[in-house]
Amino acid sequence: MEEDTRARWVGRTTLAAAIVVLDVSLTFRNVWPTPVIKWSGELSVELAVCVLALVLASRCFGPPSRAALAWLSAGWTLLVIGRYADVTAPALYGREVNLFWDLRNVSAVAAMFARAAPVWLVLLTVASAALLVFLLYRMSRWALGTVGGAIATPRERRMLGQLAAVAVALFVGQGLSERVPRLPGFAAPVVQTYAHQVRLVRDALAGDSRSIGSGPPMDADLALVKGADVFLFFVESYGAVSFERPEFAQGLAAARAEFGASITATNRRVVSAYVESPTFGGNSWLAHISLLSGIEVRDRDKNALLMTQKRDTLATTFARQGYRTLALMPGTWQSWPEGVFYGFDDIYGGQRLAYRGPQFGWWDIPDQFALAQIDALEVSTRSRPPLFVFFPTVSTHIPFTPTPPYQPDWPRMLTDQPYDLAVLERVYEQQPDWLDLGPSYVGAISYIYAALGGYFRQRADRDFVAIVIGDHQPPAVVSGEGAPWDVPVHVITSRQELIDRLEVRGFRTGLTPTRPSLGRMHALLPVLLDAFGAFGNRESTPIAAAPAR
Repeated sequence: MEEDTRARWVGRTTLAAAIVVLDVSLTFRNVWPTPVIKWSGELSVELAVCVLALVLASRCFGPPSRAALAWLSAGWTLLVIGRYADVTAPALYGREVNLFWDLRNVSAVAAMFARAAPVWLVLLTVASAALLVFLLYRMSRWALGTVGGAIATPRERRMLGQLAAVAVALFVGQGLSERVPRLPGFAAPVVQTYAHQVRLVRDALAGDSRSIGSGPPMDADLALVKGADVFLFFVESYGAVSFERPEFAQGLAAARAEFGASITATNRRVVSAYVESPTFGGNSWLAHISLLSGIEVRDRDKNALLMTQKRDTLATTFARQGYRTLALMPGTWQSWPEGVFYGFDDIYGGQRLAYRGPQFGWWDIPDQFALAQIDALEVSTRSRPPLFVFFPTVSTHIPFTPTPPYQPDWPRMLTDQPYDLAVLERVYEQQPDWLDLGPSYVGAISYIYAALGGYFRQRADRDFVAIVIGDHQPPAVVSGEGAPWDVPVHVITSRQELIDRLEVRGFRTGLTPTRPSLGRMHALLPVLLDAFGAFGNRESTPIAAAPAR
């Protein structure tokens, strides 16, 4: 008798543990802003429905078979993975997961990781991911098997059926009436997450037939920049938080002051503003195409559809006025068909830049080298037309380390040994702290300030207009909770009339932008073109700043 009692209690304890495991697996929350998870004590309605379905099915067909439990465990594993993606993506990337677009990036991200990481790390990552999925399946298989075994006993089957029915009724009641107690609370169903993903796929596919609309007028004569080289620097992860988060602003104060000194020492001025990026924490190309085309593009599907059309862009506008238009793309190692859409005369990708020094970050090439190389190949040549250079930087990409050291000796950047060995050893000792990437972010932004400021000093005699703009905020793990989507934009030039026109349009003197923002990024293009000259036969007129969202 004693042994029967002990066995019964062991069985019920094991059953309770299995129920808890299944509940936690679908109700955990994120420890913001990390990939770590925690349980907050919520209940899973999927678990209640599953148990109730098993109880009802067992009355007709008996306890679940091994094959049925295997399929059920595989489905449960998918629910766990979906839950993790749903609660973790906002913390790490500042946006919800979107399987339709994100899965289309998997191969590119995997190739990037395989090229940037050592082979052993790639193999370890793949093996760890496979092991994790297997362990999730085995956990689900054990827990569901325990529940299935308990259902074979009438007393346990009755108890589980009653508890599951009460939980389902409570969940439905909470959704229908405020009078139903809010405790215990329920986590959002994971099937709801997958249903949302299905709707996203449906909307994305339906988007192929929708009209994109027309862009802004592109017939500006560019009279106020004629003869000057124009650089458009899209600085990776350069967000408003670099100015508005006190720890970042303080950490960048010295580098920003030196950057400002490089501008004034070369008899140039700078005006600044904020604009709202169409993306957050990644997908830089959405910012690029929105500004260059003047059409707001906030998703990959619209981006792909727009690329199939013949449109004027900022590059074609400069080309019509006699400029040689270049895309400086150190992060591109394969063909870049987008360059055809934009209308660039020439494209300098990673292979063509032929960097021979030590590698840094995801794309190997320091931004300072890319700038030095394009200067040697294009800017410093004689008897040439003015240049329009589009340069999306790469050295400030997450995880921001190892950050390339700034090399004051610019000609040395083009050699096989651009840095001293001791300097390299210190740099390579840097390891990203994934729980606190703020210091690494400050170091990376400081580097881009030094590289741009150093180039301005190197070419103090040049007449150029530099547009420095962020593509998006850094990921939420750096930006913080509830960060806006705004990015800074600076225009640097010695042409006073251009500065005056930009100030009329909402820019402010100095490197520090002020609120409110000018509006969304695509609306910045007509503001710039209107400041750069006249449209057709009409005179340029001030454009009111677009309201912030």
